Amino acid sequence: PGDQEAGELGLAAVPGRQAAFRQALEAAVHYARAVGCPRIHVMAGRVPLGTEGAAVAAEMETTFIENLRYTADLLSQEDMIGLLEPINNRITDPRYYLNTPQHAAAILEKVGRPNLKLQLDLFHCQIMDGNLSRNLEMYFPLIGHIQIAQVPGRHEPDSPGELNFPYLFELLESLGYTGYVGCEYAPKGDTLEGLGWLRSYWESRGVQHSGPSKAAK
Repeated sequence: PGDQEAGELGLAAVPGRQAAFRQALEAAVHYARAVGCPRIHVMAGRVPLGTEGAAVAAEMETTFIENLRYTADLLSQEDMIGLLEPINNRITDPRYYLNTPQHAAAILEKVGRPNLKLQLDLFHCQIMDGNLSRNLEMYFPLIGHIQIAQVPGRHEPDSPGELNFPYLFELLESLGYTGYVGCEYAPKGDTLEGLGWLRSYWESRGVQHSGPSKAAK
């Protein structure tokens, strides 16, 4: 994420921070290798303070593409995938550079590397664009990871909100998605109690689950 105390949230598209980005990427690869994680979220970053997005858009895109090509080359040596996540600029972060799946898809096309994918967080996608069924179908070939949270509260999928997650899960299955679904939400209370929605969903699909193991082998 860069220097968060200085207001950074990623470096990949930030002009003048290329050296820091490469150093951070190498550290991320080191950690990912150690824990056996084959995917790394490459955070684009924020539009620099004191500038307008439109004024620096071309420079940020050039920086982003350059850094992503470097990323793809490095990750290909590790058999890893780099992920681009659009983060909404209406609620979560007004200055984040990459905020729609359309923008992410356009960047991925310009970079043209198969080991870079779209990290589609349905929370951000709903806020920016809605039309989730069509967007999932359209961008499915680019998707490397899915994240979820209810809108607008960013809590559990069964909390009050706009999204029908049982429908969306079935749509993902019908499209052939076999990856993880990241629970990128803030639990309203206790974490384990907050996973009750998942137990209920499994039961609705006829899946039996015995709960967490009490003993480690």
